[in-house]
Amino acid sequence: MLQRAALCSSNSRNEADILYIVIAILLFSFLIFIHELGHFVAAKLSGVQVNEFALFMGPKIFAKKIGETTYRINWIPIGGYCAMEGEDGDSDNPRAFSAVKVWKRLIILCAGSFMNLVAGFLIVLLITSCTAEGIATAEITHLEPQSDLVAAGIQEGDEIYSIDGNRVFISSELSLLLSRNNTGVFDFTVLRDGKKLDFHDITLTKKDFNDGTQPRYGLSYGGFEEATFGNVMSYSWNSCRYFSRLVWFGLSDLVSGNAGLNDLGGPVKIVEVVNEAGQQAESTADGVWNTLYLFAFIAVNLAVMNMLPIPALDGGRVVILLLTCAIEKITRKKLNPKYEAYLNGACMVLLLAFMAFITLHDVIGLFH
Repeated sequence: MLQRAALCSSNSRNEADILYIVIAILLFSFLIFIHELGHFVAAKLSGVQVNEFALFMGPKIFAKKIGETTYRINWIPIGGYCAMEGEDGDSDNPRAFSAVKVWKRLIILCAGSFMNLVAGFLIVLLITSCTAEGIATAEITHLEPQSDLVAAGIQEGDEIYSIDGNRVFISSELSLLLSRNNTGVFDFTVLRDGKKLDFHDITLTKKDFNDGTQPRYGLSYGGFEEATFGNVMSYSWNSCRYFSRLVWFGLSDLVSGNAGLNDLGGPVKIVEVVNEAGQQAESTADGVWNTLYLFAFIAVNLAVMNMLPIPALDGGRVVILLLTCAIEKITRKKLNPKYEAYLNGACMVLLLAFMAFITLHDVIGLFH
């Protein structure tokens, strides 16, 4: 009997694993598709000829030409592309990417990240609209009498407006900003009776309050306000700002050395994390909501990362386009587009090699 129960439990876990892996693959594919669709729609509206529109990389699974554009689905489930005429070299075609006005090219390059940002916002909006009975605020609901915040003059009922000059838009940012201060000395701005009050140079130490919890600063927060249309919209947008802040903090940690290779992850790691988030939920419905929330973060992450000023990424191409225009204005000579194509091509090879390395690292990590 026990053996049969264990077998049923194992089968249930395997089915849940498959469910969340399938959800992760579908959502990740959707984010790639929506990004490339942004480039595609912007190019079409700008009159640029699109030669190929593909989901994923590598050999083709399916291809069909409709009008001037070949639509493809490829085997390797990483990335995708929207290949425009004259995008990576000179072209005599009057509908080439290089032939349209600069402002149209900028819109085309930024459209992919914009669509990811919109996707992230809509996912959070859906979750907030369907699950929130109220909107969490940064109001302090309880302070331990021994907390250093009490001695500094901060009171229960105050709403935390900023920490160390960083604006607090949603309650989730409080723990983030508190944890990133390595000095132990904080600046707080709170709202009390509609007025801003500043508290500078507060030394906070984590204490044991003899309540069975880990040492902490002694404050509880998270008041609620009514989930009106305006509040839901504002919370969803501010959640996307919070996601962006997480990405920038992560990048700064990589540059400063506070984060390393083991903190990076590719598609394989994303699927693993999604599966863990789903499995840790109390129910399948909660697991689906957790997965959607995680992918809202990933969507915003893609939007921010793609706009970094790195050649081969959209942000790098924007910088090169602006620099090219500035040089041509000054010299009154048109630069040969093949040099930009060489630079983007070389950086694309490096980027793909890095993605392959991260994927291999993720796969090896699964066996450990």
